[in-house]
Amino acid sequence: MSPGGHGVKRSERDLPPMHYSLKIESFSLLLKTKVEKYESDVFEAGGHKWRLCLYPNGNTKGKGNGFVSLYLQIENTSNLPHLWEVNAEFKLFVFDQINNKYLTVQESDGPVKRFHEMKTEWGFDQLLSLEKFNDASNGYLVKDCCVFGAEIFVIQPTGKWELLSMVKKPANGSLKWKIENFSKLDKSSYLSKAFTAGGRSWRIDVSPKGNGVAKGDSLSVFLELVDGGKLPPKKTVWAEFKLRVLDQRHDKHVEKTASRWFTSSSHTRGFPKFMPLGDLHEVSKGYVWNDTLIVEAEILTLSVSKLFS
Repeated sequence: MSPGGHGVKRSERDLPPMHYSLKIESFSLLLKTKVEKYESDVFEAGGHKWRLCLYPNGNTKGKGNGFVSLYLQIENTSNLPHLWEVNAEFKLFVFDQINNKYLTVQESDGPVKRFHEMKTEWGFDQLLSLEKFNDASNGYLVKDCCVFGAEIFVIQPTGKWELLSMVKKPANGSLKWKIENFSKLDKSSYLSKAFTAGGRSWRIDVSPKGNGVAKGDSLSVFLELVDGGKLPPKKTVWAEFKLRVLDQRHDKHVEKTASRWFTSSSHTRGFPKFMPLGDLHEVSKGYVWNDTLIVEAEILTLSVSKLFS
């Protein structure tokens, strides 16, 4: 990894990156997730698989304090022969939206880099200072939107790119679930019908007598990403969501908000101790009325990743 100062060449050009672009909308919402790095989807160039690794607040394990850090990583190396190596000349980009030009960053002292088993990532700790990046007058972050890119080997456009959007209040992003005959439920957990938001299916998961450490003590309520277990490795979906149990007599609802990354290994997120069973079954409080419990889920912010070709 280059520290970004010595041996780094910066220039501007009109042509966009020919192999991959990563556009991020609502960049400030991505920062609020406190994500250390965002890894793009895999793309192909020069007969190999690659991905971009972006550190929005700099790679603090390197020399990225006060900078945006960006790297190119080779993927699917298990399919390559023993003692493999790939020599690549690459450029990384940041789009200047005001001047409609691309800041081009590449190594000046030895632009060809050797990717191999012990070195699968090259890039720049100090791609661009945060001070310069965050100043809208420079054109790199405009209306909370920015674009990065990569070019590898001989320029042969693949036309494939990824759009990551942080969507507030996605369409159809809520569900009201009436659970009837609540006193007769005898299973450990129940799932609502699915609803679709951000191109993905979601549902509510309720454990009437508690789940895990909350069993016998609390009502457990979760939001599940349907088929989340089938997400590709390193693929993540961010959601800020609200779960609510309705007070059907006094409108003093119980609700809790969470912000979580959903992954293939963790695709059901929420609250094991959503509310005490004592409160839930207290008739005067109105949570279970006419033997019916009403649970709502509302997605407030959602990351939506789309691939284009």
